[in-house]
Amino acid sequence: MSVPVSPQSAALANGSQTWRKLRRDGRSWLGVTVVLVLVLLAIAAPLVTSHDPSRIDLRHTLEAPSRTHLLGTDAQGRDVWSRLVYGARISLLVGLASQGIALAIGVGLGLVAGYRGKWTDDVVMRMADVTLAFPSLLLLIAMAAAFEPSLTMVCVVIGVVGWAGMARLVRGQVLVVRELEFVQAMRAIGAGDARILFRHVLPNVMAPVVIAGTLGIAGAIMAEAALSFLGLGVQPPTPSWGAMIADGRDLSQLRNAPWTSLAPGLAIGCAVLGFNLLGDAVRDAVDPRS
Repeated sequence: MSVPVSPQSAALANGSQTWRKLRRDGRSWLGVTVVLVLVLLAIAAPLVTSHDPSRIDLRHTLEAPSRTHLLGTDAQGRDVWSRLVYGARISLLVGLASQGIALAIGVGLGLVAGYRGKWTDDVVMRMADVTLAFPSLLLLIAMAAAFEPSLTMVCVVIGVVGWAGMARLVRGQVLVVRELEFVQAMRAIGAGDARILFRHVLPNVMAPVVIAGTLGIAGAIMAEAALSFLGLGVQPPTPSWGAMIADGRDLSQLRNAPWTSLAPGLAIGCAVLGFNLLGDAVRDAVDPRS
C-alpha cells in the first residue's frame, strides 16, 4: 500500500535534490564565484578605486598600467580600472532591472494566455509572434533610437523586447499544469481563478522562469553594451562597458593602448560567462531527466 505524499513534502524533497546537484556541479560554483565577485566589486566600488571614473586628465592620456593606474588610462586620461568597476554597477543594474520588467510582463501575459485560452491566448501569442519576428538587436536599436538615451530607457527597452520569449515559455508550462488533477480539484471546490493561478499554477512553472531569467541577465548585459557602443545607451560621463569599448576602437589606440578596449571586453565576457554557467547548472539540476 503506497503512502500519499503531500505537495509540501514533495517540494522539499525536490528542492533538496536540486541543491545537492548544484553543489556537485563545478559550473555552478564557477558561475556563482564570477557573479559574486562582480556584485562585490560593484557594491564596494568607492573602496577598491581611488580615482574618479569621470575625471578627465589630459596630462595622463593612454598611460600604460602601473601602480597608480592598475589598468592604465584612456584617451581622455580617465582611470580604466575605476570606470570598469563603476561600469559593473550599470551592467548589473540593467541586467536585473530589464529582466524584472521582462518577467513581470511575460509571466503575467503567459499565465493569462495559458490559463484562459481561446481568444485571450490568440491575442497574446500573436503579439509575441510579431515581437519575435524582428531580430532582437535591430528591434532594440529601433526602439532606443526613438527615445532620448538614458539608463531608464535602456532598462525599459530591453525588458519590453524580452517579454515575448518569457510569455511563450510560461504559457507552454501553464497549458500542462492547468490539466493536472490538483488544479481540477481546486476548480471543483469553487476556488477562484486568481487563487488557482497565483497559489497553485504559478509556483509550478517558476523553475523554468528562474532559469530563463538567469540566462536573460547575460543577454541583457550584452544588449546594454551593444546599445552603449552605438551611442544609444547610457550617456557619458556615466561609465559603461560598451561605451568604453567604443572609445577605444580607434585602430592606432588598439595598437598602442589595447587595455582601453580589452579590459571592458573581458569584463563583459566574464559577466556573460558567469550568468550562463549559473543558468546552465540550475537548468540541469531541475531537469528530472538528469
